[in-house]
Amino acid sequence: MVTEEREGRPARFAVPLALAAIGAVLAALVVGRWLPEPRRLVWWHPEIVIALFWSPVAALLLRHRPRLRVAWLMLACGVSAAVYVLALNLGPLFEINGWPGTGLLNWLGVWLWAVDTFGLTLVLPLIFPDGRLVSAWFRPVLAMACAVPLIVCVHLTIDPDARRWHNGVSVYPFQDIPLAISATILGTLALALLSVVLRFLRSSPDVRRQIAWVVYPGVLAQAVIYVGETTPIGDPFRNLVIAAIPICIAIAITRYRLYDIDLVVSRTLVYAGLVVVITGVYFALVALVSKVVAPHGPLSGLLGAIAAGAVFEPARRRLQRAVDRLIHGERDPYRIADRLNRQLQTTSDPAAALATAVSVVREALRASGVRIEVLDRDGRTATISEEGRLGDAPQLIPLVWHGEPVGRLLFGVHRAPDARLAQVLARNLAELTSSARLAADVQRSRERILRTREEERRRLRRDLHDGLGPTLASLAMTVDAARITLKSDPAAVDALLEELRTTMGRTIGDIRELVYGLRPPALDDLGLAGAIKALGGVVATGDGPAVDVQVEGDLDKLPAAAEVAAYRIVQEALTNVYRHAQAGNAVVRLSLNGDLHVCVGDDGVGMAADARSGVGMSSMQERATEIGGSCTVGPGPEGGTVVRARLPVNISGNGGHNGHSREVA
Repeated sequence: MVTEEREGRPARFAVPLALAAIGAVLAALVVGRWLPEPRRLVWWHPEIVIALFWSPVAALLLRHRPRLRVAWLMLACGVSAAVYVLALNLGPLFEINGWPGTGLLNWLGVWLWAVDTFGLTLVLPLIFPDGRLVSAWFRPVLAMACAVPLIVCVHLTIDPDARRWHNGVSVYPFQDIPLAISATILGTLALALLSVVLRFLRSSPDVRRQIAWVVYPGVLAQAVIYVGETTPIGDPFRNLVIAAIPICIAIAITRYRLYDIDLVVSRTLVYAGLVVVITGVYFALVALVSKVVAPHGPLSGLLGAIAAGAVFEPARRRLQRAVDRLIHGERDPYRIADRLNRQLQTTSDPAAALATAVSVVREALRASGVRIEVLDRDGRTATISEEGRLGDAPQLIPLVWHGEPVGRLLFGVHRAPDARLAQVLARNLAELTSSARLAADVQRSRERILRTREEERRRLRRDLHDGLGPTLASLAMTVDAARITLKSDPAAVDALLEELRTTMGRTIGDIRELVYGLRPPALDDLGLAGAIKALGGVVATGDGPAVDVQVEGDLDKLPAAAEVAAYRIVQEALTNVYRHAQAGNAVVRLSLNGDLHVCVGDDGVGMAADARSGVGMSSMQERATEIGGSCTVGPGPEGGTVVRARLPVNISGNGGHNGHSREVA
């Protein structure tokens, strides 16, 4: 609290200093009315504008931010300009009346303009907007910029005639001053502009917008000053721009997020172009009609005005479109979407496609950052592709493909985005996101298939090596023992053969278990419909629900992969009904209509609202996905839970199952 009070003490003098500057200018204008015309100060003098506009804006900024160095510089230049204006008018008045102090006032009136002129053109670019240099390498440049007013003071004190007057304004002509001074000023100016460029390139988008708010009127001021040397309207426009710059600085420091500099630049370019086009059309038609219809002078002016009015709106639309394309790039949503699709065609994998899409979308939306999130089947974020910084409150657009959320588009912008452009891009990104999710599903399925295959190989090797191998070796040893015992003790052979028969029975059971693990034997014994009916009978025993199996179509010649997938899905679904549903009845429907459709419903308690996929649900979905199908689990129309699966039956490479062969073991 004490520190803040100490920091705010100097800012208390800001408003009195600004009021004193304004009072000094008004006093100078009043004094000027008593001077003869040749020595009277013109009212449009630039220092008058600086004192009247820069000083109060600086005081306003300092009331809210007492340590703002840019505002202190602005206030110092405004006060200096006011003192200069007052000295210019008081000097002649003192000289005419022979009052003391004439020499001091005349001396101040010779060089004091250099403080505000070079302070605002050399020092301000080096420290705007945060009051710090862009790099420590620019400290000598700042020192030189601060020294330029002193150099000019010394030069004009020695040679006051180096100053010229043009339209009532003091001019410091570079062509007439020493080369060392002009080189110092121009070199410092070039380095100051270089620091602006470096700051712009290294800064965040917010700081860039702050810089643009000041660079734009600064460039406009230079153009107006150049025009002012050749046209009578230059001085009013010059002063208007000089008055606008401190307002732009205040906006840049305090409200740059609320006002769009791009819009200001766009409107300026459009209406400047309109002035040129309309003026050119008017005078061209007037000249043409005047030559053709020389006696009818008013007619040529009327036709020129009509033609200029006719081309106004078409010219405005075309200029606005051209300026928007220049400032914002291409804004046609469908051209941007076409460019996005063409770039996506050259990508090699989904990750590269997402990275390309993020880059194109960021450029199209003029966003500070863009992120595309791909959602998995459970709604969790599975893949993220990001570029830039989103900011604190990014815009969010859901990516929906065929009614299903597949991802999210997030982007950070400083102004409201083009809603039509964002929606068109979102539709294209939804297709891309869906493709990326399908590619991820395929990759996961491949990995699962590979993992399952290797685990199955490991299980078979373990069972064969640890179980069947030693058992067969034991059988061989028993046969050898029986053969040896047969010669010496035939009566003992019977016990050995009985042991051999028991061991062979266990071995046959082990082999049967190995075979059953590869494929449910009920499918080969009973077919798919019969195997599921048998499975339903097992579930219905005891206190289990009654299972009704309904079959439509001929299921005898389904591919083996489709049979196994359908059986395992129904098996898992009925297991869940038995364990969790508390159902009294369950219905299994198998329908062959192009694809094999499997539906398992129950009249149980249904799924909880916050239920998440467990191992069983994921297993059903993966079995359907492995053969190119789909599986969903949801609430039934009359309560309970319904499992629906679609399984393609024209699967190449799986082979077909013809009839029901019996296993012999």
